[in-house]
Amino acid sequence: MGFENKFARIMRNTGPARFFVPLGIILIVFGIILAGFKTDKYLETNGKIIAVTEVEPIDAEENSEAAYDVDITYTVGGKEYKSTFSNLTGKYSVGDNIKVYYDPADPERISNSKMGPLFVFALIGAGAVCLIFGVYKTVDAFKKSKELDNIAPFPSAEFEGIKGASGVTEYYFRFDGNGLKPGYIVENADRKVLFEAKMLKQAIVGTRPYEFSNHITGKVEQHEVGHIVTQSYNDEVFSAKSWFKFDGKNIWDLLHEKGIRISTNVHSKFPNFIYDVAKNGSVFARIETSSMYVHEDEEAEHKIKVPIGKMYYRVWTSSDDLDTLFLTVFAISETEQAVVE
Repeated sequence: MGFENKFARIMRNTGPARFFVPLGIILIVFGIILAGFKTDKYLETNGKIIAVTEVEPIDAEENSEAAYDVDITYTVGGKEYKSTFSNLTGKYSVGDNIKVYYDPADPERISNSKMGPLFVFALIGAGAVCLIFGVYKTVDAFKKSKELDNIAPFPSAEFEGIKGASGVTEYYFRFDGNGLKPGYIVENADRKVLFEAKMLKQAIVGTRPYEFSNHITGKVEQHEVGHIVTQSYNDEVFSAKSWFKFDGKNIWDLLHEKGIRISTNVHSKFPNFIYDVAKNGSVFARIETSSMYVHEDEEAEHKIKVPIGKMYYRVWTSSDDLDTLFLTVFAISETEQAVVE
């Protein structure tokens, strides 16, 4: 298993952790800071506004509400104090009364509102939940990654020379947009269609019914294919995870259950990506992105040299399991990921 795949898997599976751990820490620290400013024991008195100054609001949007610094005076124990409430929103005029909450132990410490310990505890509690969840997801991500690696060793070295090996057949996977039922087909070098999946009905939302036909075995099945979902907690390339539902199940989970593991060589001749596919620990297939004209004679005729990926692939395999082979290439093509699960 290549470094890119392991790194991508960790980055994707720790995405929630990399979001919730910092969030939890921020909430806890903020709660602790606010604990030093709790005003539940402050006493109330009336103050008088002596000056109002408009200031730039903290969130200076075009339609944001105006903010003011309000200078006040208030009296505690016969002594008059002066202070300022900053960045208040609302309507304030010189001479108006305003509520003031002060610390009886230090009347110069004031607030324009009372905040009890419940809010502080809720903030720290929410931070603790986020932190625990983030740590759990981190541990779970590494655990799942290790479990996948332990299913069977990935036979990386055995893929070298697969193209010219005895008993290996080359197939072409391409998009078929001709006709009323667009879909994908697998054909051999003689242009004979061996496997195809046609979309029976397009759906903007919900699943799309496909008819899968294996022309070698004669098996015809209908499957529900969902739309692509891409999830990312950060902007890194390796944190994005794309999948679609296949008969109600995440396509990568389904392929893992079938024993499929994929190693992606992103250091091949860009943008020509190579996917080495193992099944139950043994070499299953090598998949490469191809040009629009998937046969070499067509590529030479039309002089198309740049592989474009998505919808067009060349496949080498010695297996006759076209059902699993098709589903694997279909998953890679539909999710448009350079590095897959």
